[in-house]
Amino acid sequence: MEWDNLYGASFEGTRKFTQQDVHTLNASGFGAAADDFSERGIDLNEQLIFNKPSTFFFRMNGDAMEGAGIENGDVLIVDKSLKATNGKIIVASVNGELVVRRLQQTIKGYTLVAGNQRYENIDVGEFTQFNVFGLVTCVIHILEKGLLDNDRPQKGKKKLYGS
Repeated sequence: MEWDNLYGASFEGTRKFTQQDVHTLNASGFGAAADDFSERGIDLNEQLIFNKPSTFFFRMNGDAMEGAGIENGDVLIVDKSLKATNGKIIVASVNGELVVRRLQQTIKGYTLVAGNQRYENIDVGEFTQFNVFGLVTCVIHILEKGLLDNDRPQKGKKKLYGS
C-alpha cells in the first residue's frame, strides 16, 4: 500500500495514462495501422480545472463583462484557491450581490471595473461588504445559444411554444 495514495486527493485526473493505456477494439481481429498513432481524447477536466476541490462553475447572467470577452450565458470556471491580484477577473460578493468584475487596486483600496462602459465601476469602500469568491480561470463561450439550459425543454417537461 502506498502512503501517497492514502493521503492524496481523491481525484488524480488522467495525466498518468499514456496512449498505450487506451484500449482499442477492432472486430476483424487485426489492429488498424493508425492505432499505433492514436491519442486519447481530450479531458476538459484535465485541461481546464487546476484544483478540483476549489473549482466551481457559474453561468454569466448579464453583459457587464462583454469587453473582456465574457458574454451573457457563458460558463465561467472559478477557482477559489488562486489569489485575486491586480488586473484579474474575479467573482465577488459586494453588499450581498455576486458580481463578475476586473479587480483593480488603487491608492484608496480596490475598484471593481466592468468590461462594459454602460456599467459604473464599483469602489470598494471602508463600509462595503466585500468578499472575493474566486478567480475566473476560464470562460466557455457557447456559440449556439439554443443549447443553453433555459432554452431547452427540461427532462420530463415539455416546452410550450407560442406561450
